[in-house]
Amino acid sequence: MKIIKSALTLLLAGSYLLANAQDKRPNIVIIISDDHAYQTISAYGSKYGKTPQIDRIAKEGAIFQNAFVNNSICGPSRATLLTGKYSHKNGFRDNETSEFDFNQDSFVKRLQQGGYQTAWVGKIHLGHKLQGFNYFDILVDQGTYFNPDFISAQGRKNSVGYVSDIITSKSLNWLDALSKKDPFCLVIGHKATHRTWMPDPKDFGSYDSVKFDLPATFYDDYASREAASLQEMSISKDMQMGYDLKMFDNLEDMLKDGNFKRMNAEQQKAYIDYYRPKYNELKKLNLSGKALAEWKYKQYMIDYLNTAQSLDRNIGEVLDYLDAKNLTENTLIIYLSDQGFYMGEHGWFDKRWMYEESFRTPMVMRYPALIQAETTIKANVVNADIAPTLLELAKIKIPTDMQGQSFVPVLTQSKKEHRKELFYHYFENGEHAVSPHFGVRDDRYKLIRYYKRVQSWELFDLKKDPQEMKNVYKDKAYKKIVAQMKKKLQAEIIKFDDSEAQQIFDNNID
Repeated sequence: MKIIKSALTLLLAGSYLLANAQDKRPNIVIIISDDHAYQTISAYGSKYGKTPQIDRIAKEGAIFQNAFVNNSICGPSRATLLTGKYSHKNGFRDNETSEFDFNQDSFVKRLQQGGYQTAWVGKIHLGHKLQGFNYFDILVDQGTYFNPDFISAQGRKNSVGYVSDIITSKSLNWLDALSKKDPFCLVIGHKATHRTWMPDPKDFGSYDSVKFDLPATFYDDYASREAASLQEMSISKDMQMGYDLKMFDNLEDMLKDGNFKRMNAEQQKAYIDYYRPKYNELKKLNLSGKALAEWKYKQYMIDYLNTAQSLDRNIGEVLDYLDAKNLTENTLIIYLSDQGFYMGEHGWFDKRWMYEESFRTPMVMRYPALIQAETTIKANVVNADIAPTLLELAKIKIPTDMQGQSFVPVLTQSKKEHRKELFYHYFENGEHAVSPHFGVRDDRYKLIRYYKRVQSWELFDLKKDPQEMKNVYKDKAYKKIVAQMKKKLQAEIIKFDDSEAQQIFDNNID
């Protein structure tokens, strides 16, 4: 009886919050970072990373334990966020050959038509012919960590300083200039924590003394996973000593590097003073083989986490601004990354794969008018679901061609299911030598079909093998599971109308 009463209380509380939130349309702030791994965020249980401001959103709102992307790479992820459509439908399938069509519908266009003031500041990586925004001031292409160029309606201009600080300043300046009568939607696109992981100098040394344990899969031999064996994203063999880790043989080479050429003398000095002693110490150690690979891993972790700290501090400035302006209660704020990232798992850096570390993205959300503090949401959601969710909360009609599904119900009923299966399709056949692939994941199994570089299938039992080390596709004990997962994959291909995946799926390679 107590259980029934408790459940009824939660249901009534959720209904009250939803009704209360619908009385007034929310302001919206989306903070999207680049390559920020959930396993480096303290709210997700990171052993090393300290992210108090991201944690603050989770503590005051909800943390999504099972948020995923449809295509684990920068531009396509942002295209999906805007359109609520998968890559084969919004047209931006990869960073190397695609051009985003801003003429298509997007959630910001719908919000703007519905009376919202809209803006995108920072990295978008989809070109600069934006539509649907009252204001934009975006990084040129990937952007640079120091003294970046921005493109706005007034043209291209240089900004002096550290990129995360500049993006935050531009964002808050836009909010300050707004009319108070209209709701707003602001997307803040950060460059951090993208390669080459360059922190604000004030964060140097934050993680230097940390003892980083090697991931259990660091020395993965990729047995039974042909595509994984051919990749070019290994910390050991592919991470560059100069470009990535700032270990240049001399100062002349360091200052010739594109990242350092952007810096002024003061910025260069800060980097020289921090990195040259590290280089000198490394030369004395004269490492090779596994010892050098492990040194590279440690330095990578330090640079990455320092950069994440610079990012997190800027997220805090946005939260403080909303508090100071009494905007917190009626502002929905979402923090997410454009996808996950490898922090040495399988010996890797980068993303792209349907394996968990890059397929899964961090996502936390705060909206006090609707979401109770310290809510944990375990429902499967995908980045395509964000656009229709925002439109529903803004009481604006959701376009019929959006493939995402609003997850508003799980915001007040955190144990409610959203998606039983997750569909994924990675198209790029270029950098890092990752073979294009698509697949389906349910709560226990994951089936992947590779094509182009590699023609193969993989099946993983996530309950028995959460680190995805053993491909059991050809194991006779999983014959029935293979058949079941292929039926699920076929259903997802049809559901999302992915004709290319259908054609490949129909080609029997067994």
